[in-house]
Amino acid sequence: MADYTHLNLRDDVEDLAPKHGLEGLESHFARNPLGLEKSGVSYYKLEPNFRLPFGHTHSEQEEIYVVLSGSAAFKVDDEIVELKRLDALRVPGPVARGMESGPEGAELLAFGAPNTDNKDAEMQQDFWPSS
Repeated sequence: MADYTHLNLRDDVEDLAPKHGLEGLESHFARNPLGLEKSGVSYYKLEPNFRLPFGHTHSEQEEIYVVLSGSAAFKVDDEIVELKRLDALRVPGPVARGMESGPEGAELLAFGAPNTDNKDAEMQQDFWPSS
């Protein structure tokens, strides 16, 4: 029998955003449910004009974000990068990043490697400029 794991990223993977008080966001981290050893994948759904209130960096993990629907803007260090459907953005580990959705919201996939179980992540609480 082939060795594989099959699941639905939204239906079969817990949404962890409510546990962190993040209304307007779904975040489904599938690394462990899929049994991934060397990489990670996450599904995000953002309501219209939702901004993740923090940014983050990694000491090792490179990430790729792909917009499935809607639009998003990423703050990458001090630059804003606008993304539309099927745009992909690669961010090296030490580069700070944060995201917000456009007026129609956004669905995104995020891929990361190597598998660090996010032990290399550093959160940045004052990442976005004050409005």
